[in-house]
Amino acid sequence: MRVGILKEIKVEENRVAMTPAGVEQMRLHGHEVLVESNAGAAVGFADETYQAAGARIAPAAADVYQAAEMVLHVKEPLPTEFELIRRDQILFAYLHLAADQPLTRGLIQAGSVNIAYETIQKADGTLPLLTPMSEVAGRMAVQQAAKYLEMAHGGRGVLLGGVPGVAPATVVIIGGGVVGTHAAKMACGLGARVYLLEKSLARLRQLADIMPANCFLLHSNPENLRHWIRRAHVVIGAVLIPGNKAPHLVSREMLKTMKRGAVLVDVAIDQGGCFETSRPTTHADPIYVEEGVIHYTVANMPGTLARTATHALTNATLPYALEIADKGWRRACHENEEIRKGANVVQGKVTHPGVAAAFGMDLTPMASLL
Repeated sequence: MRVGILKEIKVEENRVAMTPAGVEQMRLHGHEVLVESNAGAAVGFADETYQAAGARIAPAAADVYQAAEMVLHVKEPLPTEFELIRRDQILFAYLHLAADQPLTRGLIQAGSVNIAYETIQKADGTLPLLTPMSEVAGRMAVQQAAKYLEMAHGGRGVLLGGVPGVAPATVVIIGGGVVGTHAAKMACGLGARVYLLEKSLARLRQLADIMPANCFLLHSNPENLRHWIRRAHVVIGAVLIPGNKAPHLVSREMLKTMKRGAVLVDVAIDQGGCFETSRPTTHADPIYVEEGVIHYTVANMPGTLARTATHALTNATLPYALEIADKGWRRACHENEEIRKGANVVQGKVTHPGVAAAFGMDLTPMASLL
């Protein structure tokens, strides 16, 4: 198969979908790899490095779309790319379609085979291609919260860990999945007083065995949310329903009860955000203030830690990309349920329940297309 690697064009997105080491593995499986010029420049992968790994360099995105049977992106294609996507072309990327109706309709119109990193799911419910970026984003969320608590950025002027004789900050984390767990560990390591809210009792029991003593585990319900939101210096939204739009768990009315200069970090923003007042921002302009509370809602958080994120992403995506390239999308989806769950829009039909539900569209079972 001819596989294309695109240069990311989303604002301040510095990752690339595959490292030169990944290209070498693709070549060992007999696939041709086409890399857009300067696709990896931001993370130190020159075109010559890709060529040494066996790739061919294409001058522009249009050349990659024209030639490749499967195209790998990190982030979703932007509207300027829609007309470049060919019918039956495989697009393998983070898509987050349930939060983006124009993109969903654009991919339906294109007639392409769109497999989303974030909905590939193992039998145990884990999301292997979302996990590495969730690990980065969870840790990064705490770094950003600590920065924007500083008065120079309009924050409350509170040090997360406090100092002897002065109480530490109160950090509330909503969601005990990968993002929430890594955020909690990071905040606890800095000495904050952390309250992690999670709906699943089974997950709370798991976390009780691994979290440090300054992490207090609570059942996530409206009463607990209202209580701890009022006391928080930092709130991190780490809610995920795979393939679905994130629920708004923190309302504007709850926001009005918070401390002035507190910080919200909405890691769920890619799926629409879990705060009513959330709207996507960029690394170039990452924050805004609502009701006196700082909102950090960057939609591609790991993009600014691109060296770490690119290596972690390739480690996770490469086995699936190889399987799709080796077998073709039909056989790969037929034989591997994990990949089948990744299919969101295929040949003009919506095949993921979360996307169909988000926009009231008809759902086509993947089995009928295989």
